[in-house]
Amino acid sequence: MAFVMRQVKVPPNSASLEEARARTIEFFKQACRSIPTIMEIHNLYDVVTPSQLRSTISAEIRKNAHITSPKIIDMLLFKGVDELSNIVEHAKQRHHVIGQYVIGRGGLVQDTSTKDQEISEFLKKFYSTNYF
Repeated sequence: MAFVMRQVKVPPNSASLEEARARTIEFFKQACRSIPTIMEIHNLYDVVTPSQLRSTISAEIRKNAHITSPKIIDMLLFKGVDELSNIVEHAKQRHHVIGQYVIGRGGLVQDTSTKDQEISEFLKKFYSTNYF
């Protein structure tokens, strides 16, 4: 399954912004083609859908849309290709993929207001101390 990623290589330098943009689009296409493999390897079917992963990849690429230097774009593409190959070659485990791309960088937000009603006063004080 990892043989798919060996086809994608980022050349050292893009001559222009248009060339860097074309390489970015090609990387996005390759990442989208790898989604079924990623879903199968990491068994993500119960956690996320392929379309949600595709939108996460798109959001990660669009996060750097303001960059206009071809050298910086090439560096980011190199990092993206490396990250994708690590995921496809199973160098990253399932919880890494879920933590970074399913839950996101903001983390899982939990609602604790309903849980506090069921907890005793002793436990509320204990949880609010620095020892927890």
